[in-house]
Amino acid sequence: MISLQIFGIDNNAMLAVVAALTGVGLVALAMWLAGLISPKSYNPQKGEAYECGIPTRGVSMTRFNVGYYLFAILFLMFDVETVFLYPWAVKARALGGEGLTAIAVFFCVLVLGLVYAWRKGALEWK
Repeated sequence: MISLQIFGIDNNAMLAVVAALTGVGLVALAMWLAGLISPKSYNPQKGEAYECGIPTRGVSMTRFNVGYYLFAILFLMFDVETVFLYPWAVKARALGGEGLTAIAVFFCVLVLGLVYAWRKGALEWK
């Protein structure tokens, strides 16, 4: 194995530093390129109302019920978790008893999360 020790820093620390610098550098490069490429308009009409051409009356930023977001997040959470059930169903026989135990634990956590959300009233429209 090749040792990349520089200034007494071991391989894992060097990997973390390089990964962090790469991530920050790529984000900075993307923001810089977006600033160069993006169209710019200094017309005051750009900040006016767009829909229907009718200016809004009162405050245009209204608050939404948090229940909508909570319901959407719960849907996504359970939807993604059920996607994890498909590969297990395809390989159920090959996994044997260990696979059955693992999916039983996974399914129990899923059901407990559903029961928790149900008892908190997150699934009710108010």
